[in-house]
Amino acid sequence: QVQLVESGGGLVQAGGSLRLSCAASGRTFSSYAMGWFRQAPGKEREFVAAISWSAGSTYYADSVKGRFTISRDNAKNTVYLQMNSLKPEDTAVYYCAATGTAWKTFPPPKYDYWGQGTQVTVSS
Repeated sequence: QVQLVESGGGLVQAGGSLRLSCAASGRTFSSYAMGWFRQAPGKEREFVAAISWSAGSTYYADSVKGRFTISRDNAKNTVYLQMNSLKPEDTAVYYCAATGTAWKTFPPPKYDYWGQGTQVTVSS
């Protein structure tokens, strides 16, 4: 199995920045695509960003384009989400996800492994 652990969440003022990290362990391979999702209270979980195994392809939700950047370091089995110009509506629990299949399409159609989430709170 694959274990994913997010870190880096916290409280930040609007306009500020945070960088989230997701460390993967277990049976991990460089062929895995990875992504970030978020869920606000009372809301459905929504897609935020995805990155291919080689980091050659990225994909972002419209709501975060131009503000968030996803990256990865395969040597460390870690994916990052740099969040700039944060807004109160970015407040949510952020989840890291990984695929269990080397999909030939990107972004992947589904994710098989999920982290426990890290809270991001943006104040006005």
